Amino acid sequence: MRLLALALRRCLWMPPTLLGLTLIVFSVSHIIPADPARVLAGENAPYEQVEALRRKFGLDKPLPEQFVHYVSDVVHGNMGISLYTQRPVADDLVERLPATVELALFAIVLAVLLGLPLGVVSALRRNSLLDHVVRVITIAGLAMAAFWLAMLLQLLFSMHLNLTPVQGRINGWGPDPITGFYTLDALIRGDGETFFTALRYLTLPMLTLAIPAMATIVRFTRAGVLNVMRSQFVFYQAAMGLPRRVVIWKYILRAALIGTLTQIGLVFGNLLAGAVVVETVFSWPGLGTYAYNSILQSDYNAIMGFTLFTGSVFIGMNLLVDIAQAVLDPRGR
Repeated sequence: MRLLALALRRCLWMPPTLLGLTLIVFSVSHIIPADPARVLAGENAPYEQVEALRRKFGLDKPLPEQFVHYVSDVVHGNMGISLYTQRPVADDLVERLPATVELALFAIVLAVLLGLPLGVVSALRRNSLLDHVVRVITIAGLAMAAFWLAMLLQLLFSMHLNLTPVQGRINGWGPDPITGFYTLDALIRGDGETFFTALRYLTLPMLTLAIPAMATIVRFTRAGVLNVMRSQFVFYQAAMGLPRRVVIWKYILRAALIGTLTQIGLVFGNLLAGAVVVETVFSWPGLGTYAYNSILQSDYNAIMGFTLFTGSVFIGMNLLVDIAQAVLDPRGR
């Protein structure tokens, strides 16, 4: 019942949070001195054509009226029509969502597989050479800008070693869609060649997202293990004569990884919603590229739709993290 009450409280905060986020982005996007009707019609379009487009998309109305109309449409499941693609924004988001989710899933799996053991070993061998090396690597991973890391990987693996493609998601047409994930669809259809081709295109953007995510997981894991190792119950178990490996695996890791597991959920939400730069550098046809093109075209409806999606992802991931924290740690209930 307490978990249900927690979930209900978080859900009640979701509409006002999204409304406030929408208001902020709506205001900022309309402050920018750009005319989407002029951008859509072209620089040399006659005044009458620009005005017709402005009336068609409701851009001639006062801003408060535009905002109220937009919120009313969203409540009824309509995010509006993209000024650039001339399609419903919801359809554009659904179409591009699988590419972003596939990229984020591969990145978070790689980050977890590398980050958890490195964080544990670094904590157990505190102040050793290995610990110092791991800490330097994690600081560098967090400090490097995503676009700079992406270009370095392109320069090394694509230009010099010629091991991976520079940009794109696949060469030619992808596999017949089932889930929208090229790698999974290729496996389902038994198409090994397409699977490895999609994996080669996925490698560099996945690494670009996984390296800072791995650094975050390493730091949280290391801090959690060190904190638990100083606990009284750990000293008590060691004083009882239990083997060190039993103390580590049964007591230290079980308590230390609770905070890390919840942090992984937040990192995954950030990968889903914050891959704009990485997708743009690699021309990955996901939500990030869609948001980038929408900003360039002053496509207000598309920008607002992406903002609502991003806000919903973060709120949803925070809800799941809170529930997971309460389930894993009885003290949180």
